[in-house]
Amino acid sequence: MRQYLAHIAEDGREQTVLEHLQGTAGLAEEFAAPFGGEDQAKLVGLAHDLGKYTAGFRRRLTGGPKVDHATAGAYACFQKKQYPAAFAVMGHHGGLPDGGGKGDSDERGTFQGRIRRARSGGVVPDPVWQQELVLPPAPCPGWANHPLDGMFFTRMLYSCLVDADFLDTEAFMEGHPRSLGERPGMDKLWTRLQDHVSKWFPPKGELNGQRCAILKRCMTEGESRKAGLFTLTVPTGGGKTVASLAFALAHAQANGLRRVIYVIPYTSIIEQTAAVFRDILGEEAVLEHHSNVQYDTGEQEEITSENFRMLQATENWDAPVVVTTAVQFFESLFACKPSRCRKLHSIAGSVVVFDEAQMLPLPYLRPCVWAISQLVARYRVSAVLCTATQPALNPLFQEFLPGQVPVELCPEGVLESEVFRRVTFRRAGKLTWDDLAEQLNSQTQVLCIVNARKSAQAVFSKLTGEGRFHLSTLMYPAHRQVQLEEIRRRLKDGLPCRVVSTSLIEAGVDVDFPAIYREEAGLDSILQAAGRCNREGKRSPAESVVTIFQGEDRPPKLFDTQIEVGRKVLERQEDPASRQAVHDYFHELLEVKGEAAQDQKGILETMHRDLFPFRTVAEKFRLIEQDTRTVYIPAGEGAALIERLRSGERSRSLFRKLGRYGVSVYETHFQALDRAGVLEPLEDGSAVLVDSDLYDQWTGLPMEVEEGQGFLL
Repeated sequence: MRQYLAHIAEDGREQTVLEHLQGTAGLAEEFAAPFGGEDQAKLVGLAHDLGKYTAGFRRRLTGGPKVDHATAGAYACFQKKQYPAAFAVMGHHGGLPDGGGKGDSDERGTFQGRIRRARSGGVVPDPVWQQELVLPPAPCPGWANHPLDGMFFTRMLYSCLVDADFLDTEAFMEGHPRSLGERPGMDKLWTRLQDHVSKWFPPKGELNGQRCAILKRCMTEGESRKAGLFTLTVPTGGGKTVASLAFALAHAQANGLRRVIYVIPYTSIIEQTAAVFRDILGEEAVLEHHSNVQYDTGEQEEITSENFRMLQATENWDAPVVVTTAVQFFESLFACKPSRCRKLHSIAGSVVVFDEAQMLPLPYLRPCVWAISQLVARYRVSAVLCTATQPALNPLFQEFLPGQVPVELCPEGVLESEVFRRVTFRRAGKLTWDDLAEQLNSQTQVLCIVNARKSAQAVFSKLTGEGRFHLSTLMYPAHRQVQLEEIRRRLKDGLPCRVVSTSLIEAGVDVDFPAIYREEAGLDSILQAAGRCNREGKRSPAESVVTIFQGEDRPPKLFDTQIEVGRKVLERQEDPASRQAVHDYFHELLEVKGEAAQDQKGILETMHRDLFPFRTVAEKFRLIEQDTRTVYIPAGEGAALIERLRSGERSRSLFRKLGRYGVSVYETHFQALDRAGVLEPLEDGSAVLVDSDLYDQWTGLPMEVEEGQGFLL
């Protein structure tokens, strides 16, 4: 019998197609177990590379032209009426295709077009494959027949396949399976958490008493509740971060869940939260995932020794505790490319905590809530909406999860406790940047939060004296962390400390100022900003003033509705922090926007109307409307990491560390830097800043750069 090969390693070792298919099927089956998709996962694993049983692929392995080796396996699944499997196999390198229509020609890249090509005999494997293996029957769950449920299931199945495909290939190329080292289980992490918080009991003082009551309730609820939907509405300063972790670990340990995933709106909070978790649980337990290399092989490409190292750097969330961004989490759930979808199966059988849940993006609110509901209903996920200002999402969850009422984890009466009323609000009207800077310069310690990076730099430039600081996403994460540590030190020691920041500081960053200035924004943002004032309750509310002002520049257009609704509520409600004010704000915001504005791109409608429109949906679902690219800054440890990159090293560990030295910029900003000749491009679309003088020690990357500057180096 002729032997067909799947891969040839650099040292000449050979892996047969059968060995690769069986190895991939075994891993995929294991990955799909938490959501009951084992049969379908085994099928896709065995079918995905049937197209390698061809003379064309034999030639490809020795330098011949590229061949389509995915459609043959997809057609075999299609003939068995296994449509999710057929989609997953068809897209395992180039990405999940749109379904298309029955009239699509065989030249189109849609699912229907490629199936037509297969029917015409364009991708026929050698029948020898049928002597080596049998594709098993694998009926799909009945609920997967619904268009939306079926799309989600297919994407999760696809995730199992692409991760298993790569890991089996990696094990062959490296000569051994990947070693993850010693990874503690949930029982050990739960014990470490209990040991960490035991010293807080019995609590000292009223504030610590309330914090410990919240913590204790979260621990007992975590141990006693079955998987489902939860809310944790904790006032700022109530110990939300550790309390939510305590619930997640207790709940995971009690329910046999395998992972805790924290979804956070800002990278600045990721740094802080991951540091807290590492301190409690140990370095090896926590993955801090800002962004990752988005590198995929082409539509008809396979994993070769040339692209293998880049593929090793793509992320699959192989840690017991993952801290990531809302952009990364939700865009991946609606993605179609292997690099984005690879990690999705790791969400199944997990506790997912949505920190600062009020920041779920309004234009994508319905798709986001629908996705959370899918995870809870079908994939053994417990979801926790965690915030100080709980949005009015119950009607949406009732629509997508009928009959399931979220369980509130915070003890009754805590929200009304006077110990959490720590500030006084005042309205200052319109202020020019000069007027604002004059007021800031007159105070020893003050935080000012504005809506745009340009505004932050303008106000910062007008501050005088020692102890002035600027924070924005134009600074790489490790730099922001150093600045925040110095800010905290100065606040503690009573030294001058005047900070101008974008909104990245207001949601969960642990700082305690005696005074806050907040540019007009949505009520939720104002209350989050107020949470940075008198955080520890060491001053009276009268001494702790949050000033709301209208800035000199027009705020970004996307804030218009939030600002307008916030103004109306503040005109009616004397206390912006009251439950009534918060309730009114979120309900009016959703009413003003209406249902269409909660799915601005019509994503759910598109999924209902079209046949599995994976690519169309992925293009539509963009939480950040403009493309961003990463610029790595060769500073501190980052310089040595970049040298390792230049030497040819490509690994997940390296890119995880490099994330601490990366700045995400919009495409237009990236292109301006590139035209200036100050970037060294990398193969994944990111770049290294080669002129380190351009990076300012206070404000980070410049917003504008002169073209041609690179020729002066």
